[in-house]
This record gives sequence, C-alpha cells and structure tokens, in this order.
Amino acid sequence: MMMLQHNADLTPFNTFGLSARAAALCTLEDENRLPEIFRQPEYRQDTVLWLGGGSNVLFCADYIGLVVRMATKGISHQFIDEQNVRVEAQAGEIWHDFVQYTVSQGFSGLENLSLIPGTVGAAPVQNIGAYGVEVGSRIEAVRCFDLVSKKEVVFSHGDCCFAYRDSLFKQAGKGRYVILSVRFVLSRQFVPRLGYGDLKTVAETLSQGKLLTAAAVAEAVCQIRRTKLPDPRLLGNAGSFFKNPITNATTAAALAARYPNLPQYPQANGQVKLAAGWLIDYCGLKGFQIGGAAVHEKQALVLVNKNHATAADVVALSRHIQDAVQQKFGVFLETEPIWLPEKSTAACLERQ
Repeated sequence: MMMLQHNADLTPFNTFGLSARAAALCTLEDENRLPEIFRQPEYRQDTVLWLGGGSNVLFCADYIGLVVRMATKGISHQFIDEQNVRVEAQAGEIWHDFVQYTVSQGFSGLENLSLIPGTVGAAPVQNIGAYGVEVGSRIEAVRCFDLVSKKEVVFSHGDCCFAYRDSLFKQAGKGRYVILSVRFVLSRQFVPRLGYGDLKTVAETLSQGKLLTAAAVAEAVCQIRRTKLPDPRLLGNAGSFFKNPITNATTAAALAARYPNLPQYPQANGQVKLAAGWLIDYCGLKGFQIGGAAVHEKQALVLVNKNHATAADVVALSRHIQDAVQQKFGVFLETEPIWLPEKSTAACLERQ
C-alpha cells in the first residue's frame, strides 16, 4: 500500500526553502508502483505535482493537491561503437551524482553540467544548460508515462522540441507526461567544450600540464560554481533565477555600442544571447534586498532566501529587478523557476 502523508511540510523539498504544505505527499521509489498512485483518493490528474529535486520550483502558497516525489534509482549503459555509449538513468537519480558517474566511467558530454541541482527526470523539462552545453544536445530519448492513455511512451530527441530552457514537457506535454527515465548518447573519447567564461583557464590549471580530461573539466566547473553560487543547503536558492535574454542582432549591436563590456553570445539563428547576470549587476543590484529575499552578493543572477523570505518577498524582488533592467537596457528578463500553484504571483503581491 502506498504510504501518504497528509498536510505535509514542503519546505525541505524546495531548495529556496519557502514555507508551504501539501494536502498529501508520497514518494515513488519503484515505477512499477505507479498504478497505486492512480488509485489513491487524493489523486487527480489536473492537480497532482510530480516533484524532482525541487530546485526549480517556488511555492507561493500551500499545494491543494497530491505531491509525488520521484525517487526511482538506476543507471545502465551500453556501448554503441568505439566512439559512443548509450546511458540510461532513472528519473529520481540526483543529477550531479549521475554526471559524476558518467565522468568516472570515462564518458564525455555532460561534464560541463556538473553541480547543477535537481534530478535526471527534471533535466529535460527545463533543458538545463551551463558553460556552453545544453542537456538536450545529449539526450537521445525520454521515456514517459502518459497520464491520459495510461501507457508508456518514448519521445525521441526531435519529439522533445528542445529549445533554450524549454521543451515539450513545459509546453504541449505539460501535466500529461511523467518522465520515468532519460537516455543519453555520450562520447567514449573526450571532446572538450571550453569556450565559456574562464572554464578553459581553470581546467588547464587543474590538469597541471597533463592531458586535459573530462574529469578535470567537471572539477573546474564545480570549482567555479562553488566560488560564485551559494550552496542551497546553506543559503536557500533556486539557482539561476533569470534566463539569459535573447535579442536580435540590431538590438545587440546597439547595446554593444553603449555598453562595450556587456557579454554577448551569437546564436546559430543569427540572434544574440545576453548575460542576464551582467545586466543585473550593472544596475547595482548585487546584495539588494526586499524583506527576506536578496540578490546574491557574488552572483547577481541568483536570488537567495537570506532571512526567512516569503513568496511575496521573492516576487517583489524579482519584479524590481525586471523593472530596473527594462528601464536601463530595454530588455525584459524572464524568470526560470516555476511558481506553484501556477498563476499565483499576483496573489502573493496582494498579500504584501
């Protein structure tokens, strides 16, 4: 019998540490027990929340439905040829632990995504990315359970509609598919991706003159992230709070003329990605605080729970930053984390 906890505290299950409770909570450790969840009186497809590591969600209020924590474990791999290997991981695997596993096995492709919080099952939803690599570029397929047909379905890379911090699972498939496992194709030979920030310098320093390896790059990424980003276990946060805005080449050129130090990253489609952290920092907002929520003093892209922040504090701070950047640069910053219950930010502000 599936064990349910009623009126459950969700504070430990969101890395920002916002206080909220769930009408009911259960943990799924074996995907074969999925049908048991559907038989629970508390289950409703339109209100159930399938929760991974809670690193990309913000609770604005108590959750009135059933919350299911995905904790399924298991990793397997199969060699394709001398160049490539297929690796499949269950949805509940901790993302960083999974990346460390692939590096330890000599598989390359995910090392730039080290130390990102969350689970494997959540990675395709957001199409997580860092240091010039997006996870979608390495995903071959995503195995899901269709809540409508009550059958398993496998989505190919193309089916997933990966885009910048976006996917099928955030759009047309939202609320319909439960991700069970993710299949990756990785390289058995190290192919470095070092063109982002100071990654190349740090990785080469760690290599100490020896041949550069995926392990060295992974360690370099961890080292850089630890110096810039707060540990959510010590200071609540949801990682990068804003997406790097993408603009057209004309706007980017105009901004470059006015702000020559603004980092810009040309995209394959002719558009240009701007550095959101730089924009926020230029507005003088590092350390800026509203209530218990603050902009991190070392990385302006991260908002932190500095002193028992409420959801209203976080929303107000987020909007203040958006307004400041919009006024100075004419650029709108879109937030990354998902607010739950959805469409509740207005209610948060009304409670201020």
